[in-house]
Amino acid sequence: MSPKRLEDMYDAVIVGAGAAGLSAALGLLRSPEIEDLKAQGVGPKILVVSKLQPLRSHTGSAEGGIAASLGNVEPDDWHWHYYDTIKGGDWLVDQDAARLLAEYAPETVINLERQGVAFSRTEDGHIAQRRFGGHTRDFGGEPVKRAAYAADRIGHQILHTLWQQCVAQGVEFAEEWYVTDLVLTEDGSQAAGIVALDTHTGKVQAVHARNVLIATGGAGRLFHTTSNSWDLTGDGMALALSAGLQLEDIEFVQFHPTGLAHTGILLSEAARAEGGVLRNADGEAFMERYAPEHRDLAARDVVSRSIMAEIDAGRGVADPKDPNGPKDCVWLDMTGIAPERMAEALPQVVETIEQYANLDPAKDWVPIKPTAHYTMGGIPITTDGEVYRWNESDDSDLANAHPEWLIDGALPPSRTLGDRVVVDGLFAAGECSCVSVHGANRLGGNSLLDACLFGTRAGRTMAARIAENPVDSPMSDDSADDALIEAADQAKDRRAAELADLLAGNTDASGDSDGDSDAEAASVNGNPYELMARLGSLMDRALAVRCNAESIGAASDQLDSAFRPAAEALRARSDTAAFNQEITAIWEVRHLVELAGAVLAASGAREESRGAMYRTDHPERDDERFLAHSMIRLLSPEERDRLHDEIAKAGQNEPAPAFAAHPISWQPVHITDYPPKKREY
Repeated sequence: MSPKRLEDMYDAVIVGAGAAGLSAALGLLRSPEIEDLKAQGVGPKILVVSKLQPLRSHTGSAEGGIAASLGNVEPDDWHWHYYDTIKGGDWLVDQDAARLLAEYAPETVINLERQGVAFSRTEDGHIAQRRFGGHTRDFGGEPVKRAAYAADRIGHQILHTLWQQCVAQGVEFAEEWYVTDLVLTEDGSQAAGIVALDTHTGKVQAVHARNVLIATGGAGRLFHTTSNSWDLTGDGMALALSAGLQLEDIEFVQFHPTGLAHTGILLSEAARAEGGVLRNADGEAFMERYAPEHRDLAARDVVSRSIMAEIDAGRGVADPKDPNGPKDCVWLDMTGIAPERMAEALPQVVETIEQYANLDPAKDWVPIKPTAHYTMGGIPITTDGEVYRWNESDDSDLANAHPEWLIDGALPPSRTLGDRVVVDGLFAAGECSCVSVHGANRLGGNSLLDACLFGTRAGRTMAARIAENPVDSPMSDDSADDALIEAADQAKDRRAAELADLLAGNTDASGDSDGDSDAEAASVNGNPYELMARLGSLMDRALAVRCNAESIGAASDQLDSAFRPAAEALRARSDTAAFNQEITAIWEVRHLVELAGAVLAASGAREESRGAMYRTDHPERDDERFLAHSMIRLLSPEERDRLHDEIAKAGQNEPAPAFAAHPISWQPVHITDYPPKKREY
């Protein structure tokens, strides 16, 4: 559905209709401030914009559980959950945020139940819970049953429930609208609205708003082998970069250990929680060697690296569908789970294996390999969902005051100082954001919790801001609206002109090719889907599970020499904008190319191994230098021109374009309760 008419000004526009966006809408509408406004006869003007029909949002694919220390099956404590989250994130977690996540997790899950989520039940009627990787009792002791679940379809349950609640609240949706621009005022200090393509009419729309929340999900489509749905193309993160904002810790991409071989389709961690065992070509349950206490339920990054170590050691297996192909998988053995229990607790896992592998998990071992699953980094936000810029302080004074901190004559990232400057009226939530509760690696069950809990908090923060000056109030101060409207309308005009150019016809996308398979990405005959596929293969080779300076540098070179020109050369084959999926595909692949550059640059700058990022040339965690969040942005056109002029004057060689285009600063990690220590399972 589309709105019958666009308002001249909205109190808030929410971009994205998954768990985070819908939770934000409900948090806003149910806040005391908005209840008071409604009692006065003033209703908030909000609009939820989604490039999909909301029930197709990727939240619906979440399978295993949502983490909360309910203690319904075994004794549990939120302090244990808090510690596990920090340890799981390899101490790159902001502990003030993780404390909120763990402390308010039970309340979040109980509220979901009260809204209608049909959790699986214990025999006495309580919400059932199962074990998930990295969740323990007694601060790193034995595994504990902490993940509340609904068979293996918890995301489906949560998404449908939140959507139904939004419909009951009268939330207005703009469905299948593709957001092309996040609009800020000229000085970048305040949100002004968005620009979006209504795919039903082909019309570019400016949506003016005093508050904007971005909840567009992750960027799994950066990789060819991914559990993410077709639509997770990193749009929100790319929009933030284009608007001059930063991304935090974007180098950390989690690979889920158990993707169904050569499809990337997720086989939930619940399969191992119910008794599934990983085995190598020799039939050995190899996780006992890598994580002797937690074995198959160690943290996801640990299990993924262990799988790759087995494959590298020659103990991998081929996909039975391609017996003569590469031995780049291991086995998932579920035969020890009773078939009746499988049918009850893992129906979606069983169905996936039967349909896509033609195997019976009750009898057959199943080939799996790690699949790109979750983006830990994203748009930097406070614990109230506010987007901010990190302004790094001049380190010269600090270096002079503390010469003992210098490493190789320079102040390391871990010692930098600065301040957060909030962008007025701009918020984010869910996987596209980074409140830094996941750090370098997310624990299973924490992602739905993050989306629902911090989405709700962001909605409440927006509500308080709206209550100060609601659009519909007769006392509303609209003196600042003209600047917001002008900024959004100008962005709309630029985007409409670009759309006309895209529809004018395909141009020569041949570009410069040096003959290898990646450079030939520039000659994909103007096909954005083919370009996206080649980009995914490039990123797989560069960063999947492990990387090094050579793989990062080679991919960066290819990105600049082949993929950027090819993406810019893309044009639509049809001159009709309405229902033209090729138009949105072109914008999506451009977003992915821009985001890939940031991921590669941030990965190159972090010369250590931590959590989900394992660098073979820097295999150890380096707290002395890199216990810090990377904050990356794009150079403005003016900055790029100055950089080229300075390099030319100095007679130096140009740095690799992908690195030169992405200045990186560093923000200290918030450590309050648990100092870093060695991470073992």
